[in-house]
Amino acid sequence: MTDLHGHVALVTGGNGGIGLGMARALAVAGADIAIWGRNADKNAAAAAEIEGLGVRVVALQCDVSDEDQVVTSFARTVDELGKVDSLFANAGIGGFAPFTTMSLAEFRRVTAVNLDGAFLCLREAAAHMVERGEGGSLVGISSVSAIDGAPGMEHYAASKAGLSAMIRGLAVELARYRIRANSILPGWTETDMIAPAATNERFVANTVHRTPVRRWGTPTDLGPVAVYLADPSAVFHTGDSLVVDGGYSIY
Repeated sequence: MTDLHGHVALVTGGNGGIGLGMARALAVAGADIAIWGRNADKNAAAAAEIEGLGVRVVALQCDVSDEDQVVTSFARTVDELGKVDSLFANAGIGGFAPFTTMSLAEFRRVTAVNLDGAFLCLREAAAHMVERGEGGSLVGISSVSAIDGAPGMEHYAASKAGLSAMIRGLAVELARYRIRANSILPGWTETDMIAPAATNERFVANTVHRTPVRRWGTPTDLGPVAVYLADPSAVFHTGDSLVVDGGYSIY
């Protein structure tokens, strides 16, 4: 059992879905939690749940695609919790459009959050960790879409593949500061973002059939790997892409 008491974890998009699943697991391990999200009501509900686990929680309304909001929110997080030991760049949005008619505006709508937003959050966290000189963990929440074909979701896939590539660069550049950088690639997971797909019985049946464990994932399934990557004792694990998809991508 990993003990994260005294640790501060920042989870963007932490007010629901995979982000909340990771925040919950990190809090159970003892970490204090910062949650960023655009929806104030969801932030408050998530914060109340996490506080019930006996840790300190800060919930801030932040659009990660807005540089000023990211810079301000990171400063507030450090002011209220004292530091950030691990960052989970999880905030993301999806979309579906036939590639031949996909507009540049639609492409940029997705990449502005999933790639640009992740860059801004990772940059602020990296600068903070370098200045503190005590190491840290940077985690980008990518997707199996980064390694599988994703028809109609090329903008989403490109953003997630770009995030994984950025993480690998950070692993090399920041290793001298004892900062680890890894990405997590979830498979089909029950979240609000892909709720429309869950109503398509044929699609669900096909994806479950291709998944060796014979089900979609849940946010809870991502908690243990988040705790592991936050663990400061995992000093030699960096530059990796951890696939958490029930075997979907290898079957």
